[in-house]
Amino acid sequence: MSSSIDPASNLKLHSLNSLSPSEAQKEFLKCCGSKNWAQRMVAERPFRSLNHLIESSNRNWWSFEPADWLEAFHSHPKIGEKKAAAAIAAESQKWSEDEQSGTREATAGTRAELAELNSVYEKKFGYIFIVCASGKSSEELLANLRERLQHDEDEELRIAAAEQAKITELRLRKLVAH
Repeated sequence: MSSSIDPASNLKLHSLNSLSPSEAQKEFLKCCGSKNWAQRMVAERPFRSLNHLIESSNRNWWSFEPADWLEAFHSHPKIGEKKAAAAIAAESQKWSEDEQSGTREATAGTRAELAELNSVYEKKFGYIFIVCASGKSSEELLANLRERLQHDEDEELRIAAAEQAKITELRLRKLVAH
């Protein structure tokens, strides 16, 4: 991977590196709702490049226990909904809405089935359906949800954690692009 990033991103990365620990943690929590992950990311500053930031994010994410993953999952609204179970920053909520834009044009039947299967998923696995929804239509999300309901608990937790890692990377890129 190349470590070069555009100058505007470089300035934002420098700003992120320069924030106080508490302010940096707030910024990282916009990207991933795991407090342990955010604290680890704060401690690993300064980041040399966007790629370094993302590599650190992934290394840290996969070093954590499922409890940290579940904490992150709670910072997301259910697919097709706007409110997360945990309190989240306004920017994070806006990102979720943008990422789920494919559900805006869903038919009433698709929305109803998404809501029903979200409930089935949550009862089966004990957490909400996590998927990197960016660029996916409501029908694609529904098909993905149906497929993932077939998994066992261990397999699905790893898949959900991988989806959270994708969401985190997408949001880290947005964070340093603003």
